[in-house]
Amino acid sequence: MPPHPRASRTALSFAALALVWGSSFLFMKVSLAGLAPGQVALGRVSLGAATLVCIMLVTRRAWPRSPRIWLHLTVVAATLCTIPFTLFAWAETMVPSTVASIVNATTPIMTLLLTPLLLPTERLSRAKRLGLGIGILGVVVLVAPWRVLFDGGSGSLPGVLAALGATACYGFGGLYMRRFLANTDLDTITIAAMQMALATALALIAAPVLSTGEVHLTPPVALAILALGVLGSGIAYIWYTGIIREWGAARASTVTYLTPVVGVTFGALFLGEGIHWNEPLGGAIVVLGILASQGVLERRLARRSTASCRA
Repeated sequence: MPPHPRASRTALSFAALALVWGSSFLFMKVSLAGLAPGQVALGRVSLGAATLVCIMLVTRRAWPRSPRIWLHLTVVAATLCTIPFTLFAWAETMVPSTVASIVNATTPIMTLLLTPLLLPTERLSRAKRLGLGIGILGVVVLVAPWRVLFDGGSGSLPGVLAALGATACYGFGGLYMRRFLANTDLDTITIAAMQMALATALALIAAPVLSTGEVHLTPPVALAILALGVLGSGIAYIWYTGIIREWGAARASTVTYLTPVVGVTFGALFLGEGIHWNEPLGGAIVVLGILASQGVLERRLARRSTASCRA
């Protein structure tokens, strides 16, 4: 049987999202050459909002009038856009883009960790608890507390912690959207446009504190912030909202263990960045935890056990 057209579209959106969001860590690093972290976040969400509002106008979509939906989307905008974009940009002033992209892979683990808080009726299965434990071990390897204790290598610790704070926001925002907005009749373009417009409003409110400093808008900086805004914060959020609706927050968040492949490759190729041994190892352990949480390891062990019994 050929795959259902909707399933094929969702899979293609997932692959495109991994590529676009994986390259966003490179674009953030380039943008920081001429902009402050808060300015990167503001530019990113405002350009994303402009893109999505144009799509809304061209397709003649109506903005919803329900205050409840706007209130819920304000929370989503803060936790999926404004706060994590600022945290990741600030993190990349202290750590390479390769490290930021690897830390981003912890999003599914953060989603699992926060599931009992936002979706208390969904009890974590044995596989998910195992995956969560493995994922937390991976986070510890990523943070590398022994480097602080033994060789004084504390320079990147605040950056890694800021990136982890961003992924916690992603986990919270995805679960919040699933709980309060999954059953609305709004299409993905409308939700994404509302989300990015509200994120821009929140970033503007915070601008007097977070977006100060001189702006040096060179061609590379301008192109990088355009890519971050139009693709990473505009088109990509239509894809992501649709994936959450089709696959759920936990499965949709697994896009983040493909983004490190893109992020590390681009950081090494275009920025000449290197990484410490613990960072790819920690990322690999996190991915193992994600696979365990989805029951992949249990199914493989069960198949091997069945095969050995038959032999």
